[in-house]
Amino acid sequence: MNTFTRAVFAGIIGTIVMTLFMVLGAKMGMPKISPPDMLSSMLGISLTLGWSMHFMIGIIFALSYSYLFGPRVKINNIYFKGITFGIAAFVFAQIMLAIMGTIFPMPIQEGNMVMVIMGSVVGHIVFGVTVALIAGPILATKLNS
Repeated sequence: MNTFTRAVFAGIIGTIVMTLFMVLGAKMGMPKISPPDMLSSMLGISLTLGWSMHFMIGIIFALSYSYLFGPRVKINNIYFKGITFGIAAFVFAQIMLAIMGTIFPMPIQEGNMVMVIMGSVVGHIVFGVTVALIAGPILATKLNS
């Protein structure tokens, strides 16, 4: 599997794992966090398009890991590299949300904001580690050859 295909696959799987984590977190008392709902509400689009955008964003993040972050960040431990990438993805997502919030109406977030932020950070870390585990082996092979 080439780098591009593996990155797309990592983005899809990472997005699925992150989304399942957020759904399970809501079942255990964490505030409900639904990026597809947020996107569809902010942009005035259907929930189906919100889901499509959510997965496209995950794929773009995984491509950025495979081509930009992974090769340049010199962290040998794949888990720590994934955690670092997840935190970077969270920070970038918050910056983009702030920018989008000036253009589009922001939906009201339910629940304690500290818990929402913590859930989002952990969700992005789960995404980052998943992407690193899937995309990481091909990067290691390319970097060592």
